[in-house]
Amino acid sequence: MPTDDRVIRYLTENSSAMVRLLESLTLAESPSSVASSQLPVKQILQQEFAQLGFHVRALAGSSSGGSLFARPKHRERNAGRQLLLGHFDTVWPMGTLVNMPFAVEGNVIKGPGVFDMKGGIVQIVFALRAIRDLDLLPQLTPLVFLNSDEEIGSRESGKYVRLLAQRVERAFVMEPSLGVDGAIKTARKGVGRFTVRVKGKAAHAGLDPGSGASAILELSHVIQRLFELNDPGRGISVNVGTVDGGIRPNVVAPESRAVIDVRVTSHEDAARIESQIRAIEPETPGVTLAIDGFIGRPPLERTEANRKLWMQAQQIARSLDIELTEGLAGGGSDGSTTSQYTATLDGMGPVGDGAHAPHEYLLLDKTIERAALLTLLILAPTINEESYDER
Repeated sequence: MPTDDRVIRYLTENSSAMVRLLESLTLAESPSSVASSQLPVKQILQQEFAQLGFHVRALAGSSSGGSLFARPKHRERNAGRQLLLGHFDTVWPMGTLVNMPFAVEGNVIKGPGVFDMKGGIVQIVFALRAIRDLDLLPQLTPLVFLNSDEEIGSRESGKYVRLLAQRVERAFVMEPSLGVDGAIKTARKGVGRFTVRVKGKAAHAGLDPGSGASAILELSHVIQRLFELNDPGRGISVNVGTVDGGIRPNVVAPESRAVIDVRVTSHEDAARIESQIRAIEPETPGVTLAIDGFIGRPPLERTEANRKLWMQAQQIARSLDIELTEGLAGGGSDGSTTSQYTATLDGMGPVGDGAHAPHEYLLLDKTIERAALLTLLILAPTINEESYDER
């Protein structure tokens, strides 16, 4: 029996076990903002990878719940490496299960974090189980890294993601797919956060307004200049999301503040927009500006290495009778980081909908297909050993 048929058969026969693992991960609520909540889900995953014959290392976090790194105990010393990357934190607060319970409704599985992205972690576990139980041998050693702070920017775990990405030949990011058709995320916008602080001079608004310098007036000028940077045709968005300032209505505002979200599709635009934001100068006499921030997650671009990996995935998907599509995601992920160093395929996780939304769900049959695709990609030869025609 061909390998792809064996893999599909194995995963289909183990679909109930996949659902049970997904349920246990979902019931272990793990919001990014509560570090202590990460311990139960970490313990479940440590046990799963240990049973697979992996050496598992728990990495502590100072403000996050830390991370897990797993590698096979027995591996070829000179073999190359590949990275299976994901996160077990969710955006959902503790207690969400009360009103948003884990539920299996035929082919639809609902619950907080099932789609983003505990279903993707289940795919990793069962892809590795299939490889073990079917006695298959990857050419590249699979390394697994799962963090607990991806939803809040991977501030602590990012250093590990960068380090691993520089040591592997490719990375598969188990973020959920894009849209209900299950598109792979072959491009992502870079994401930046900036804060503008304006210092003015207070004065009585009725008795002596001329002696003051309004920080709010100046901020209104800055906001207009920021919105002028928007360029939908190039995929550039600059949004002033929050504004505050002033003391009371009868006082010329001595200070104000705005927080800005920036999205760009290329490194070139990221550098240009960041430079233009930092170059803004005050127009109102007597005020000063302080502008902080940067593009924290770089764009995931369709590099040559990424395109070759995408074409490899397309070819394997055809052998599974899967129609694989691609798309651009507006948000960032750890795949945006790995793409700076190695061939990356993002959005390899479940097919469904509702990430960060109350109707979050995944489709079990499509998720099994994605687990099969991941299994065969883990087994696939390195890209430089084959050529792929994009079609």
